[in-house]
Amino acid sequence: MVSSVQGEHGSIHSNGSTYNSNGTEERLDEFRSILGKSDGDLLKIVGIGAGAWGSVFAALLQDAYGQFREKIQIRIWRRPGRSVDRSTAEHLFEVINSREDVLRRLIRRCAYLKYVEGRLGDRTLYADEILRDGFCLNMIDTPLCPLKVVTNLQEAVWDADIVINGLPSTETRELFEEISRYWKERITVPIIISLAKGVEAALDPIPRIITPTQMIQCATGLPVENILYLGGPNIASEIYNKEYANARICGAEKWRISLAKFLRQPHFIVWDNSDLVTHEVMGGLKNVYAIGAGMVASLTNESATSKSVYFSHCTSEMIFITHLLAEEPEKLAGPLLADTYVTLLKGRNAWYGQMLAKGDLSPAMGDSIKGKGMIQGVSAVGAFYALLSQPSLSIMRPDQNKPVVPVELCPILKTLYKILIKREVSVQAILQALRDETMNDPRERIEIAQSHAFYRPSLLSKS
Repeated sequence: MVSSVQGEHGSIHSNGSTYNSNGTEERLDEFRSILGKSDGDLLKIVGIGAGAWGSVFAALLQDAYGQFREKIQIRIWRRPGRSVDRSTAEHLFEVINSREDVLRRLIRRCAYLKYVEGRLGDRTLYADEILRDGFCLNMIDTPLCPLKVVTNLQEAVWDADIVINGLPSTETRELFEEISRYWKERITVPIIISLAKGVEAALDPIPRIITPTQMIQCATGLPVENILYLGGPNIASEIYNKEYANARICGAEKWRISLAKFLRQPHFIVWDNSDLVTHEVMGGLKNVYAIGAGMVASLTNESATSKSVYFSHCTSEMIFITHLLAEEPEKLAGPLLADTYVTLLKGRNAWYGQMLAKGDLSPAMGDSIKGKGMIQGVSAVGAFYALLSQPSLSIMRPDQNKPVVPVELCPILKTLYKILIKREVSVQAILQALRDETMNDPRERIEIAQSHAFYRPSLLSKS
């Protein structure tokens, strides 16, 4: 069912923040015109998946455009039935009472009492229920604006003009295969914006990496130019709290330029870029190496020297891997480097690495963590290792003049695989890998990558 939440009028948002609406309606009208929307024909946007970033992205759009209810509809889908445990309900109640603006909003909407009952254990709260009031289960400490929530997937997507993929990469293919069944009789072609950061590896008939946009294209059969990726150096909660951030929307020119303008806000600048491959692969790789960064930070008591050594080696591995996948990948600089930096510095994957190093979590506990959601770097470690360890991809190692599988030139990735997937070594192994006296200068790995001798176009073949 769709909730009856209505956005606040004017420039004061329902979460208490303010926004300068100058030019907002004009941007909306311009984008509606590009899509061929007539008066009375709503521009329908739906987010699929209600993790931290997916929820924040929908809330940003609601804050910016939700007041124009005759022109646009913004909704978010999440699965029904996920209950909120007692400890989370207690913490949520504390958050509500610490924010006067949120408290007043809930009282005004006659929604406060259920949180009192949830705090006392007299009522079970549900994730879709609290999301309607602006609380994401994976980000309780950052209240959002109220959102229109749909729990029926067919209802959510069947006539949507734009679908925002906020699902983990591990769930993307399955959900979009279901969505494609609801689109069989569609006349118009929807636009997909994927926020997912992760990859799969397929080994037969030839080894190849599969990115979320490829999963979506394979599942739906939509034209490639209608599927884009958005990512950037940002932390979801900080963006919603109006810290200045930027992002890139990557894909075909047909939609990326107009979408960049439509999505741009004063504190969230969106640029457009044609290099979908590099940005999407880097989106998966940064989560891989963020786990290791968290381990190193915790094990060395936040040693700046150790973290810088790790940064040097992991970025050289990232450069090496992207040069296997793309002939001329965008350089790891500017926004791409910043995105890597902030993910290694802060975020759920780095947090996960820290918790492993402290012993508060273990790999055996899985990669779906209460209050954080899916730790996508774990599955990405397995995917990249499986791909780069294939004998058919062997390359000649210049310093030894013998063929080796590509993963042999990625000691950090190898170690993370042994810790997280095989679980045959302790977290301390990440420091041992960094301190290996036989490890080559990272510059040599970058020079090998930039020689273009090892580019494998088959690695990005369609699934």
